[in-house]
Formats: sequence, structure tokens, C-alpha cells
Amino acid sequence: MHKVAVLLCDGFADWEYALIGGTGGPFYGLEIQYVTLGGAYLTSQGGMKVEVDNTLADLARLRPRVIAVIGGTIWETDHAPEISELLRHHHQDGGTVAGICGGTLALARAGLLDNCAHTSNAPAFLTDNAPSYSGQGHYLPQPAAVSDASVITAPGTAPVSFAAEVFRAAGLAAEAVMQFRTMLAAEHNTDITGRT
Repeated sequence: MHKVAVLLCDGFADWEYALIGGTGGPFYGLEIQYVTLGGAYLTSQGGMKVEVDNTLADLARLRPRVIAVIGGTIWETDHAPEISELLRHHHQDGGTVAGICGGTLALARAGLLDNCAHTSNAPAFLTDNAPSYSGQGHYLPQPAAVSDASVITAPGTAPVSFAAEVFRAAGLAAEAVMQFRTMLAAEHNTDITGRT
């Protein structure tokens, strides 16, 4: 199986990477590496303090199959890291690029959403925050992740389907991906009283 690099920046959204990291390695045997877009010490959106060993300079050594850009409010600001060239290069070399929530803005700025099916938090989220984005005709207004042409996108409310598509791109067997999705969807087959 292939490696997954999870890109985190200060203020990253805690819930958007958790299933990739928490199940991808321990339960499915994927090699998950965390990469910081800035300093080694980060604070998540929820206030968790973390230390990340790898930086963008380590990506060449890590050789991930999938780069997953995790969201956070920084992507909507002038302080958003500029990683367009990195993402384009990885995609052109045959790798998969994934973005969830604010992470989709990094993909839009790189031009990776202009010619493939994709989703995000809303169409205006992309047009308002990524002026060069021109993929409006390929936008799919749906609540689950979209995978097309080695590009994975998801709204911030879809960490399960996002993780599943990242796992699929990393080479996890289709049966295991389906088992993951089914297991995590089970709670939605019950009503709020716990009855099925």
C-alpha cells in the first residue's frame, strides 16, 4: 500500500483528519505521515497542541501516494500557505491530491478543480476565496466526498467519505473501504432513541 501525507497548518480542523490518522494506520495498515505547512508546533481549531516532525521539505523523502490537505480557517485568510506548485507537481507526477473544507481552497488555487468533478463547502466558498478558480461547471453540490481524476474533495461535514476516498487512493482493498464506510454509517441507521 502507499503512503498518505496529511498536511496540517495552525488552526487545523480536528475532525477532518482524525479518521485518516486514527484508523488508516492502526486498523488498515496504511503509513500515515503528518506534515506541517509552517512551524513544527501547531494548535488545532479545538485547542489541541501538537508537534509535527515533518515539513514540506520532507515530502520528497516521504514519497506519499496521497497528499491530504486538511482544512482550517487559515485557508480563508491572507495568511494561507502557498502550496499550489507543490500540489500541481504531485498531481502531474501521478499522485492523488485531496482537500477537505478549507483544504479545497488550496486545490482550487492550484487549478486542480478547474477540469474535474469536485465539491466543497459551497460553490461561493470556492469563488469567494480562490479568485483564479474556474471549475464552477464541474461543481457537485453533494454532502459526501467526490473523487475524480486523482483529485478528492469534500465539505468539512464529510470526514467519513473523505477518509474512505483517501484510503481507496492509497490502495486499500475495495472490501475494506466498504467495511469502513458501512461501520461508520451504522449510527445513522438508528433514530435518536437508539432504535433501528
